[in-house]
Amino acid sequence: MKVRIGVAAGVGATDDSCGYLRLVDALDDLGYDSIWVPDVITTSVFDPIAALSIAAGRCDRLKVGTHLIVPGRDPVRLAKELATLDVLSNGRLLLLGVLGLNQPDELDAQSVVAAERSAMLEESLHIMRTLWAGEPLCFEGRFYNYKNVELAVHPKQDPLEVWLGGQVPASLRRCGRIGEGWMPGLCSPDEAAAMREVITSEAQAAGREIDDEHFGMNLSWVTGPMSDKLLASIEARRPGFDPTHTIGCGASGLAERIHAFLDVGFSKFVIRPAEPPEDWSEAVESVSEVLCLQT
Repeated sequence: MKVRIGVAAGVGATDDSCGYLRLVDALDDLGYDSIWVPDVITTSVFDPIAALSIAAGRCDRLKVGTHLIVPGRDPVRLAKELATLDVLSNGRLLLLGVLGLNQPDELDAQSVVAAERSAMLEESLHIMRTLWAGEPLCFEGRFYNYKNVELAVHPKQDPLEVWLGGQVPASLRRCGRIGEGWMPGLCSPDEAAAMREVITSEAQAAGREIDDEHFGMNLSWVTGPMSDKLLASIEARRPGFDPTHTIGCGASGLAERIHAFLDVGFSKFVIRPAEPPEDWSEAVESVSEVLCLQT
């Protein structure tokens, strides 16, 4: 397996341009595979497409990735924006398509109906992939309608892959039908392995195959005991879940978590501090020992 480890630049990492650029430089210098900017509309985290454009222009090796909210965006414009970023980064763009958070403020900002987001995601992916392939787009759907649209800008990567997340049965089936990889969070290694089986079975039923290398996991680390605030936030997101499955203490604890998922066939990891650190560059250096696991 090709093991790769990237870092998600969450709250605090993008509070100012200088701190963000220091983090980009640190990740590149230390040898991390990628920087990820999550897409959360109402927080202080920078817009991912703009922020990743800066990162891609600052270094030649570091890949740039995002957990990108697709519903609520015009898919034709989004297709061109992402194709442009992939060209400008010389094919270093990594994409994980997500529905967005269920928080009321985020849903309002997306200007979408929560129950319609899954269908919007599926229509959008079909539209973007058609345009990225250089084909004329003629599409009549539930949410989008286009007549003979073409893009003159196409991704450097052929194809530009879109991985998916999600752990409910419908999300797993969707990933099997239309996803090119899967990267969830807040699940144990055994649960992840079982859900992977659902995805691969659905893919086979649809007459397709997902590369064995295209399964990853979002992991976190702490530097001491987990705070009550952190534990409460995890309990709210997934009641009864044991957070030690995905959160390690320091570099050694994080390495143990990575090994546990490697043992069940997951090889791509996006890591982040479980709580915002005072200095992001120092934080990623403090756990950089895990980079010896990259192959």
